[in-house]
Amino acid sequence: MKPFRRKPKLLIIVLFQNLLDEEPYYARNPAPPLPGLLLAGMTPPLVDVEVLHEMVRPIDYLTDADFIALSFMDYCAPHAYEVAARFRAKGRIVVAGGKYITNFPERAQRHFDSILVGEAQGVWPRMVEDMVEGCLRPRYVADPEASLDDIPPPRYDLAEKVFSTPIVTEATRGCPHSCTFCQLNIDPVTYRMRPVADVIRDLCSTEGLPYHKRKFAMLLDNNLGGDMAYAKSLLREIAALKLWGLGVQCSIECLRDEEFVRLLQQARCRMAFLGMESLNDRSLESVKKRQNRVEEYRELFARLHSVGILTFTGLMFALDEDDSAYYESLPERLEEVNPAVILSSIAIPIVGTPLYWKTLAEGRIRDHELSHYEGDHLVFEHPTLTREDVFTAYREVNRRFFSWSAIARRWWRIVRSQRRNASLVSVFFRILIMSGIYFKLSVFQRQHATERVLQKGKGKEERRVFSAAAM
Repeated sequence: MKPFRRKPKLLIIVLFQNLLDEEPYYARNPAPPLPGLLLAGMTPPLVDVEVLHEMVRPIDYLTDADFIALSFMDYCAPHAYEVAARFRAKGRIVVAGGKYITNFPERAQRHFDSILVGEAQGVWPRMVEDMVEGCLRPRYVADPEASLDDIPPPRYDLAEKVFSTPIVTEATRGCPHSCTFCQLNIDPVTYRMRPVADVIRDLCSTEGLPYHKRKFAMLLDNNLGGDMAYAKSLLREIAALKLWGLGVQCSIECLRDEEFVRLLQQARCRMAFLGMESLNDRSLESVKKRQNRVEEYRELFARLHSVGILTFTGLMFALDEDDSAYYESLPERLEEVNPAVILSSIAIPIVGTPLYWKTLAEGRIRDHELSHYEGDHLVFEHPTLTREDVFTAYREVNRRFFSWSAIARRWWRIVRSQRRNASLVSVFFRILIMSGIYFKLSVFQRQHATERVLQKGKGKEERRVFSAAAM
């Protein structure tokens, strides 16, 4: 490769689609994923940078970019290989990184000109320099103990305008829990925290954004509450920013700490994504999600709702201990515990996780097509339930939970629960912001369940079985 004599262009693509989709699917997500914008922020000014999020627009194969950087989840690996092949056929240099490549570099290596194994900070700038100089190496390996200090802020100005909340960042990496289905437990790393000042700097790096988009932010940590002392310190600083709305992700047990909830309120948190996963104690135990206690859900969710914080909760179907009786009671039990919005998914034995190895050892994996491991397909044989049982339950729960009458009923219930601990104007503004987020999330999840997952559930069971080595 010869060195460039002009300033080249780098196109960072965050993949979203699957090769097996008959038609493109565009998500109505209000916030972009973090990797693309974060990588752009780390990129030295040797290149011009563009970020393309495939969830909101198609890939431009006619781009004038000299270099292509791909970021993708594990289920998008087959798609990434196809995208890379098309760009490489046009003479473009294609590099890639992320969790899947970090966990399985040998499977991915041949599909790209170069791969980055591990976290990008400290390595990516050198990789870009080598691309420009024409001396790109096949593989770059990050120090697993690399510092999280002084990571540049994400390039929010490069997010597509369709995203209503472009300010996304992270305060921590990792999680202290050992849930067997979680990708973080393929090769667990120590829970780490970024300097509070760096996170605040990220939230204030909003030049070029419209005023209203500067007032909302998302912390996309796997578990903000992994170190409560740190989380509380950070929330105190965020409160001073006077945002209109903040979104966070944390484990449910964090909500037992009343001071943590109070600080979320003061930071103007309006949505918390929580890994509820199941209302079946035996199912939670089967995947070692022991930090959850089903009997606490109703009280903890109500605690957040009363201060204007929506509960956006994960809900898994087809966990091994699920049975027909549990599914029959699930709609009513959801009504009792009252999460504001649910994110439903089919249990995924992600390749390399403890759940994967257990299910594989039991001979129950029936579909090795990696693009099906996204939470929309049932890829294994359940101990007691048929595929039809699982999708029937999924359909019924989502039909009832996301009916317009149920959406309206939950909204009114949450509004009525609001504590009147501030001026009337402040309470009204809180309800207004919370309501906007609530209806946006509800419509998005309703659309995903009806247009994405249930269409798969209606078809014949897919029997494509590939060798695990091909994944």
